[in-house]
Amino acid sequence: MDKSLAFLGMGTMGAPMAVNLARCDFTLRIWNRTPNRQGVQLAASAGATVAASIAEAVTEAEIIFTCLGDVPDVEAVILGVGGVAELAPPNALVVDFSTIGPDAARAIGSALQSRGLRFLDAPISGGDIGAQNGTLTIMVGGDADDFAECQPLFAAIGKTIRHCGAVGSGQAVKMCNQVLGALHMVALCEAMQLARQQNLDPNLIVEVCGTGAAGSWALSNLGPKIIEADFAPGFAIKHMLKDLRLVGECARSSDLDLPGVQLADRLFKLVQAMEEGAGGEQGTQAMLRAYRESKSLT
Repeated sequence: MDKSLAFLGMGTMGAPMAVNLARCDFTLRIWNRTPNRQGVQLAASAGATVAASIAEAVTEAEIIFTCLGDVPDVEAVILGVGGVAELAPPNALVVDFSTIGPDAARAIGSALQSRGLRFLDAPISGGDIGAQNGTLTIMVGGDADDFAECQPLFAAIGKTIRHCGAVGSGQAVKMCNQVLGALHMVALCEAMQLARQQNLDPNLIVEVCGTGAAGSWALSNLGPKIIEADFAPGFAIKHMLKDLRLVGECARSSDLDLPGVQLADRLFKLVQAMEEGAGGEQGTQAMLRAYRESKSLT
């Protein structure tokens, strides 16, 4: 596949994804709002070309990837003044890996279509480890032919790649994914608390329960981190809270009550408030601190 690619956003997820594309010998230009980020150097060392501006990155790109923070970030980079919609060549395909919710994805897709550009929403799951190893789950919404065009590129960064339907469908599946991820963390923390109260070796919970019906990615991958009190972020609490906000918006739009999501949101916010708000920089496994350290948990 000989196409000119651009990748905008060299954060925790975007940088290793760009590295895997560059290592597959795709022609790739990268851009980041903060040019001295470590991820920029990481992707450059793998063979990507660093662009000084969005214009330099996208004006000749046939496929443009974005991996950014929240809805306003994606809207600014794609639809803002000096953004992708203004500068990309006609019929370019824009693929957004960010988690922004189905409503924002549909709005962006419609705006791009009106300017003669194509769009796929392609949120990802698998954390920084999945991004580094090229084993991400990619949930894609958009035209089936556009999805097929991107398949060789998705294969360089992901393992489970699914076309979920029209634009916005990838985001809708990601919302369900985040509900599962958030509530798995509640279950994991409460199981570890019960094991502690029963004077059990917590490793038994990972090693024994992980082989049965209660097994999960969270138990196998984040259970050991909880045991070691390793709260370094693979996926930060602040990002999970952003995603749960989007889940809440989806639920409210259809008058759907999700009490489990509300509980997870409250627990994550208790940890986020620790260290004068710096707790949100920790990984989602730090939810355990809400149980062990917060005076607000009753």
